[in-house]
Amino acid sequence: MTFQYPAVSRRNLMKSVAAAGLLANFSLTPLSQAVAAAMDDMETVRWTSCVVNCGSRCPLKAIVKNGQVIRIEPENTGADSTKMPLAVPHVRACLRGRSMRQRLYSPERLKYPMKRVGKRGENKFERISWDEALDIVAKQLKYTIEKYGNEAIYLQYGSGSYQLVSTRRTADRLLNMLGGSLGCYGTYSSAQINGAFPYTYGLGAGGSQMTEVGNAKLYVSFGNNTMVTRQSGGGQAWELDCARQGKDRPRMIIVDPIYTDTCLGKEDEWVPIRPGTDAAFVEGIAYVMIKENLVDQAFLDKYCVGYDEKTLPKGAPAKSDYKSYILGEGEDKTPKTPEYASRITGIPTETIIRLAREMAKTKPVFFAQGYGPQRQANGEQTARAIAMLPILTGNIGLPGTSHGGREGDIGLGDVGLPSGKNPVKTLISFFTWSDAIDHGEKMTATADGVRGKDKLDVGIKFLWTQCSNVNMNQHSDHNGTAKILADEKKCEFILVVDNQMTSTARWADLILPDVMQQELNDIAADGYATGTSNFMVALQKCVEPQWEQRSGYWICSQIAKRFGIEDKYTEGRTQEEWVRWCYEETRKKHPDVMPDFDTFWKQGIVKVPGLGKGKTVVMKAFRDDPVKNPLKTPSGKIEIYSERLAKLAKDWTLPKGDVISALPKFCRTWEMPGDPLQKKYPLQCFGYHGHGRTHSTYHNVPWLREVQPDELLMNPIDARGRALKTGDMVEVFNDRGRVQLPVHVTPRIFPGVVAFPQGGWYTPDAKGVDKGPSINTLTSLKKSPLAKANPQHTNLVEVRKI
Repeated sequence: MTFQYPAVSRRNLMKSVAAAGLLANFSLTPLSQAVAAAMDDMETVRWTSCVVNCGSRCPLKAIVKNGQVIRIEPENTGADSTKMPLAVPHVRACLRGRSMRQRLYSPERLKYPMKRVGKRGENKFERISWDEALDIVAKQLKYTIEKYGNEAIYLQYGSGSYQLVSTRRTADRLLNMLGGSLGCYGTYSSAQINGAFPYTYGLGAGGSQMTEVGNAKLYVSFGNNTMVTRQSGGGQAWELDCARQGKDRPRMIIVDPIYTDTCLGKEDEWVPIRPGTDAAFVEGIAYVMIKENLVDQAFLDKYCVGYDEKTLPKGAPAKSDYKSYILGEGEDKTPKTPEYASRITGIPTETIIRLAREMAKTKPVFFAQGYGPQRQANGEQTARAIAMLPILTGNIGLPGTSHGGREGDIGLGDVGLPSGKNPVKTLISFFTWSDAIDHGEKMTATADGVRGKDKLDVGIKFLWTQCSNVNMNQHSDHNGTAKILADEKKCEFILVVDNQMTSTARWADLILPDVMQQELNDIAADGYATGTSNFMVALQKCVEPQWEQRSGYWICSQIAKRFGIEDKYTEGRTQEEWVRWCYEETRKKHPDVMPDFDTFWKQGIVKVPGLGKGKTVVMKAFRDDPVKNPLKTPSGKIEIYSERLAKLAKDWTLPKGDVISALPKFCRTWEMPGDPLQKKYPLQCFGYHGHGRTHSTYHNVPWLREVQPDELLMNPIDARGRALKTGDMVEVFNDRGRVQLPVHVTPRIFPGVVAFPQGGWYTPDAKGVDKGPSINTLTSLKKSPLAKANPQHTNLVEVRKI
């Protein structure tokens, strides 16, 4: 199949040729070699996109000259406005997407297939041919399947590339055709909240659209730094900025340990809080609302289970309802007063009382939370607790409200390369893959969250990592993980398919160099952060691969060939033909607004306005008629008290101190204030999203490191006690590891807390000190109680000057 690109106009061609002084000597018919050379010297435009895991998929224009991308420009095809119609605005890329050329021509680009020649992690490789590399993969797959079975193969979680054809799904498709592989559930981003919300609501974290903030009188946000995590010029960041315009803007309250860039003077109130204590804050608010009769009792009676004794399930113990718990009439006999909450959270008592009254008396209120609060050892409880605020006040299912989760998205419903069904039905939590390597045969359903069977039969022996920097960067406890991966008797083969020499690639047995999205034809579609801005953008091949890189589709089709299933894998289609197929399958859902493929490919982008109309308020149908539109909970209602969680608490085997509770309540955990370990490591530490990276992607772009260097945020109170000033080099350490970076002393972070941007590439020196720095040098491999997920914000550390 031949792809047609936008033609070069005759007028522009004549201008270019004339400028080159060629018209005087050569005829334009037929086109001479000299004119062809002049065309090569012209600038042409190719559409492309930033396809990383920020959720925006911003369209970009690559300006190409002489076979090189010479600059990147944003798209400008939409409305240039801060008003809020349901139209698609300019989706202007942030500084990350605009620095795409720096990644494309990065010194860390992988050039050739390479196999390891030293010990794992020593970063010693030798170049080999593609034939040898593909033969090795096929041989190892056959060996693993024959000796251990397909459950011993694991396709690593990865979010580094989100186009429709040539991405991680190419490996998923292949492995499913070979008998399947061990599956996983959850993500490093949102496992706790999406694991917990179904027990309350019967649905996940996605709430009302950000556009509904404009219909609210009050916006209350917990740990939700929208203007950074959703920082593109389109989608949710744009929608929030629109909501903050004009005289009718809602009052905005931001609850966060850091004064984030979502504030910057546009908030009405910043409420600094100790990390991991949001649930205690909610309990103090709930106490005021209950004592002062400020709850929406009619809503609680009609739509909820377990608020008070009269709505408790029949089998629940007496006084196990939420109201009794808050008032201290339940099992623990502790009233959750504002004073109680203040001691835990660090928020003044009078602030808790004032905010409780404001939240209860204002209508409507849009309550939201980001993914930071739930990325804790008590994250599931925190997520459910925050959701109690819209429940107590009845701010659900109405314009200007949400359910206390993350903002929702609409999405085109794009269709990608089919991966097929996985014949292996066993699943583990995404976070327990290192456990499955270390002691997989001991992992069970009740202790480790194994799904599909009571226990694993075998550990992971073949680790396939594609479009992912999880293994030795985004996963916890690098030193602990390194010990597991270093034992070749446990995981016998590690394959990495990537386009950069990441910290994960350094631990591979075999590296296969992938192309970047500017080096192939594909499609990108709107993501989870685009809100009501819906579009598809053509990834038009801008340049040829610079060395021996190959696409994921080509790699997997060649492995399929070695198993004799190439025709089954490709279905007779080239990558370009799959691109056309994916577009046309998506177009079937929107035939009136999406043009035919050839028109789309020539114009480079298609925008689909209006998909969010009538779909912007979460749980609206349930609010309108809870009998006709019940929730997907056992009762069909909002379950404040969950019988399912009460049963899990009895049936599961939990480590000492871990809690699964039928009620959403504050639970103390390890490595937070009150832990005896705080005598040795007094500071709480967590990673946050910065402007300069999307997780670990773009870390190796010098421009972005200059714009936002990695620095440790520290409050002046903590800095004075350590004789530190901004710019001093410090070491942050605990029993798991050590990192070094400069300190930035600022009142924008809560006392007793330090933080630095997550996603830095793990770069240990000869003594094991991480100079990257990666926050996960300091984080723990312990898993959260319910979702068996990543508690990467639950850490105690100390800091010293070096």
